[in-house]
Amino acid sequence: MPPARPIVIAHRGASGYLPEHTLEAKAYAHALGADFLEQDIVLTRDGVPIVLHDIHLDTVSDVARQFPGRQRQDGRFYAIDFIWDEVQQLRASERFKADSGKAVFPSRFPIGQSHFSIPSLQQELEFIAGLNASTGRTTGIYSEIKQPAFHRAAGQDISQIVLETIDHTGWARDKSRVFIQCFEPVETRRIREDLGCELPVIQLLGEDEWKELVKAGRLADLEAELKAVREYADGIGPAISHLLLARNPDGTRRTSALVEAAHQLQLKVHPWTIRADDLPKEVDALETLHRVLFTQLRVDGAFSDFPDLTLKYVRELNAG
Repeated sequence: MPPARPIVIAHRGASGYLPEHTLEAKAYAHALGADFLEQDIVLTRDGVPIVLHDIHLDTVSDVARQFPGRQRQDGRFYAIDFIWDEVQQLRASERFKADSGKAVFPSRFPIGQSHFSIPSLQQELEFIAGLNASTGRTTGIYSEIKQPAFHRAAGQDISQIVLETIDHTGWARDKSRVFIQCFEPVETRRIREDLGCELPVIQLLGEDEWKELVKAGRLADLEAELKAVREYADGIGPAISHLLLARNPDGTRRTSALVEAAHQLQLKVHPWTIRADDLPKEVDALETLHRVLFTQLRVDGAFSDFPDLTLKYVRELNAG
């Protein structure tokens, strides 16, 4: 069962310490005590769900070197243009900028050092289940279905494939250990209503449209939108920028009414993403960010690149 305190979701694994979405990052997050491990999921050309944050391969792997000329006209290498056997040949790495090859987060794991791979969803789910079995832990999974409309245009039903994979690996048997999330509201509703998903479903909130609502302070409109979400979802996944607003002219901190409005409708709130090395400009320290999210706003959980640091805060909060 999830803990009584706010849950800590390891964002792409312990991605502050190891390359995102590698099994090594998930193993370390598991060892650090994260409550849930996140999977972003896209498909290969032959319909294999793989754990990858983007529909592109080129900023987290050596695909450009191994498969030159396979990029599309926009210069990007799309996962859906490669079969699973080809993806297994790639060397995964810390995220880097496509134009310069430099690390997005320079202080994190060095690019090109050691050897990492891109896992399939089945591999990852079996791996986490194995870690739970060998350690006696009950770490859960938090799976995001990426760009379903894009995949549907390519003739693939990613939501159906992901739910089937979660089911046949045994994870669907315990609903307290699984979350399904998606940014596309039409698809999130379809997951619940048409595909009959009985697992907890979280509606991720796109930054622009929801940010305009919270910035404008249109509480009636915000409540109406949340009521629509409540028809098919169990919670929301806002960006931290939905919660921390620009400071008042006198320098005092502003927060939005989103969490309170969601809680009025019994919606869970799991914001993204806490990064110790990339703090929002509205806060001066990681401690401040933790305090605003967990003590002031009372979110139900949060995604963190540094799950150990966030766990330390929520555990101390609970102990107090």
